[in-house]
Amino acid sequence: MDQNQSNQPTQSKQPAPHGPKFNWKLVLSLIAGIIISLLLIIGIRTEWYGLANETNTAQSSSSASTASESSAPESSASSASTTSSDNEAAAAELSANQNNLLATPKNVPDKFVYDSGYDIAYPAEGVKGIYLSADGVTNPTLYQQNIDLLDKTNLNTVVLDVKDDYGNITMDLPTEGAAVNAAETNAIDGKTLMQTFEDKQIYPIARITTFKDTNLATAEPERSFLTADGQVWTNDGGDAFLNPYNKDNWAYLVETAKSSARAGFKDIQFDYVRFPEAFETFGETLTYDMGDYAEYGKDSTEARQQVIADFLAYAREELKPYGVHVSADMFGYVTDVVATPGIGQNFNMMAENVDAISAMIYPSHWGPGYFGLDYPDLHPYEVVDAYMKKENTLMQELDSPAISRPWLQDFTASYLADGTWKEYGPAEVQEQIDAVIDNGANEYLLWDAANEYSPDVDYK
Repeated sequence: MDQNQSNQPTQSKQPAPHGPKFNWKLVLSLIAGIIISLLLIIGIRTEWYGLANETNTAQSSSSASTASESSAPESSASSASTTSSDNEAAAAELSANQNNLLATPKNVPDKFVYDSGYDIAYPAEGVKGIYLSADGVTNPTLYQQNIDLLDKTNLNTVVLDVKDDYGNITMDLPTEGAAVNAAETNAIDGKTLMQTFEDKQIYPIARITTFKDTNLATAEPERSFLTADGQVWTNDGGDAFLNPYNKDNWAYLVETAKSSARAGFKDIQFDYVRFPEAFETFGETLTYDMGDYAEYGKDSTEARQQVIADFLAYAREELKPYGVHVSADMFGYVTDVVATPGIGQNFNMMAENVDAISAMIYPSHWGPGYFGLDYPDLHPYEVVDAYMKKENTLMQELDSPAISRPWLQDFTASYLADGTWKEYGPAEVQEQIDAVIDNGANEYLLWDAANEYSPDVDYK
């Protein structure tokens, strides 16, 4: 036995010291932080949190796009220059994973949507609107006449020229885009107008004339189509078009749309979202860059339809954080032929990439014999009724059909041959509206370039 151990008195046991206290508050904070971070990655557009620069064009495609056709407006330079097949595959996989993680959610929560400061609700009874040009707003008598009409009837919407048929931007928009600023004319006092719209709950739609833009095409010919002698191509009316294949044009147009949303507009309407008429007959003779669609060739109808649908899909995706609706105008006959060979409008492809389709179904725009009618302008109800039946059939075939919001005629087409047209007024407007309602739709827009609309109509 150890002597020291045997001779020492037994000592009482001391309580074991306590370990570090478990900090539940810290753990819960860390868990909450992780959850919030995941929500940010999955649910919020990266540009709002500095993860991606807004000027970098996001990858986008229409629902009908193929993998090669649905690349972003600006392709990745690194993946394009990679020579190793393994690296290319890895880069492609990384790109796909990033898109899945960082894509804008289908429905952006309201608290993450841009707030313009103007609270104007979507009409509960559906959009029922009139078109106003810059002249229609700046002419005090005409403007007040139309405001009174909106006050006294069920009309609730104004489609306003923000970017007009020549490329002029009619008001000062909140943007740092140099091209947008250069196109502004400041003809309209946008802030005063938007305040009136909010006070009266008039739903504001920004009409953006899209690829028809003589001003920009003339100033920057590389954005347009060039003839054999190097001149910008124009149609018989002297109008020039931007090249839809040019992704710089996409960026400019979408920045105009975003700026309109910042200014308070709740719906962006793309008009002239197409190639020039009869492009299939002369497009191959012009000089222009097809960019990502070059593999199709200049004679490709498919390429033209694809790029128009892709542009709308891209614009809609880019505009999601602004909480606006996206709509597009199209020729009425597109519904009849479904796919046009020259202008690039395909009903199904466009209708699946916007919130609303506004077909221009003016009775005066249909040729003799269409819908079995001798002279369609003489039969406003029958024309609209026949059109709506065709459109309803096509909409039923779509997985995500758009709202039907057709343009109706409130003008007299006296330029037609004698005996083939009639004076349009309240009765003719009423017949068209009745035909829309009778076919199950409840939205429509009225067009008159002079902005003088018929009173004494039941705008139901």
